Amino acid sequence: MSTMNSTTEQSVLSKLRTLSPQQVAQVEDFIEFLARKRARAEAFDRLLAIAPALEAAGLAMSEEEIAIEIAATRAERRARAAR
Repeated sequence: MSTMNSTTEQSVLSKLRTLSPQQVAQVEDFIEFLARKRARAEAFDRLLAIAPALEAAGLAMSEEEIAIEIAATRAERRARAAR
């Protein structure tokens, strides 16, 4: 993950201070969306990295099985977040 330089950080903070509370909430939502998107991409990259080893061990999954696992994990996360 890259870090922003001091000038960029100050520019973003300066702009953020001009926003209404509702707009700040939208910015926070967007930042969370970007973080989730990055986490999904990183998880996919990790899966691709170990896929050959899984296949060699006879543990490879079909696309359908992967989709089912992903859906179950997302449902579990949503349930935890709703608590």
